[in-house]
Amino acid sequence: MKHIKFNYFKNLGFALLTLGLIMGCERDLSDEAVLATFSNTAEIFTDVPVGLTDDFFVSFDPVEGANTEGFGTDDNVAYEGTSSIRIDVPTPTDPNGGFIGGIFRDRGEGRDLTGFDALTFWAKGSTTATVGLFGFGTDFEENKYAVSIENIELSTDWRKITIPIPDASKLTQEKGMFIFSAGTESTSGAGYTFWMDEIKFENLGTIRLQNPFIFSGQDLEIDAFIGANQRLTDLGAVFNLTNGQNQSMSVAPSYFDFESTNSAVTGAFSINIAGQAFTSIVGTMGTAVITAQLADVLAVGSLTINAAGAFPHAPVPMRAAANVTSLFSDAYANVPVRHYNGFFAPFQTTQGGSGIDPNDVDIQAPFANGSLDNIINYTVLNFVSIGMYETVPNIDVSQRTHLHVDINVRENIDASDFIRIQLESGTGGGSISGGSSVLSSTLLRNVDANGWASLDIPLSNFSGFTDPSNLGQLFFISDGTISDIWVDNVYFYNP
Repeated sequence: MKHIKFNYFKNLGFALLTLGLIMGCERDLSDEAVLATFSNTAEIFTDVPVGLTDDFFVSFDPVEGANTEGFGTDDNVAYEGTSSIRIDVPTPTDPNGGFIGGIFRDRGEGRDLTGFDALTFWAKGSTTATVGLFGFGTDFEENKYAVSIENIELSTDWRKITIPIPDASKLTQEKGMFIFSAGTESTSGAGYTFWMDEIKFENLGTIRLQNPFIFSGQDLEIDAFIGANQRLTDLGAVFNLTNGQNQSMSVAPSYFDFESTNSAVTGAFSINIAGQAFTSIVGTMGTAVITAQLADVLAVGSLTINAAGAFPHAPVPMRAAANVTSLFSDAYANVPVRHYNGFFAPFQTTQGGSGIDPNDVDIQAPFANGSLDNIINYTVLNFVSIGMYETVPNIDVSQRTHLHVDINVRENIDASDFIRIQLESGTGGGSISGGSSVLSSTLLRNVDANGWASLDIPLSNFSGFTDPSNLGQLFFISDGTISDIWVDNVYFYNP
């Protein structure tokens, strides 16, 4: 039997302890301040949720397609005890939402997890499906110490899943107890069920940090420009688990200690509200190498930054806002966008454009007035999309006559190189109409002094794009002929 228990366990929270330790019988105003300590409760869910908020399960936003109906407990299935958490993963067409996921959050001010080295739980599925994400450290507030493992294959038998804590010394007050996200990518759209039980933190003593990494373990080199904020990406670590297997995991930047070999080139390291790490370029000329450590272990990978003077901005658009429908530009209010990179595995290689928040873009460079110029940097480009197919309302460009885009190719352009821009209508499934326009190497070489090709393409060039009232996706396709581009000011307009 399945029971939905979002607001049921109101009396099962743990008491948050605030202890004042008074040393000696007397004290004066010079004594040290009283220190607050936090619960070190290990359990998150046994037969009941332990010390979680009254909501128990805090779902991802239903507006973004999250399904809140598939979460509950099951008194007929348990690894240990009498009950487990049951997750019914919906089909993509479920009217209540096409995926399920969310967090468990501590009901108090957070827990002291410094005495543990892993989060563990038991899971099994109704089929051998793959769950997209498990982790902890996400609290829907700061998400400062988020950790996740991805694409975990379930068994139809109970299996123990272990998520190492990268550096427990930092987790003195953690609210994000657990996170999961599941869809049907591995089951070709078929819904399934999985169960979780005995979710808790443990001190196993047998987990070993094999190697942390930044930039996916690569040694990269880039040219950067004064005033720009350079993002530090693809952070993680590999741990050797108790069973001898190696587990790769994504690790939030706050766990890492970053270093620069030249503080005259790079400024302080910072982490923005989206939980992403940046360093600023402060010097006009010179070279700096960025490295990092995790729990005092040197991370594999580095970034060599060559300071290259002032940032080369794209031309600032001057068209009247009333005549523009903007997908990405600082000059206009952008319409809602699902993504700037759909990461369509396994065929897409393109990196960059990871989010829809201005803080998620790849380059932030200041204008002379101090405002930021946000720019997408697509690398390893073969194809990539800007997607609008889940936005409400639909994006209507039927009153526009042209597409404008500024592209700066960051490599040498050969005669056979091209970028094809493709427009599609539709909602990500069902009937789709589309057409494309090819940007030849000649067009891409026709640039201003800052290297930007400013392109204005009549929509009539996109033969086959027959439903502009429902713009679904805009693709940049190079088939690998060009791999590194900057993109700015992507908008539709009429003169």
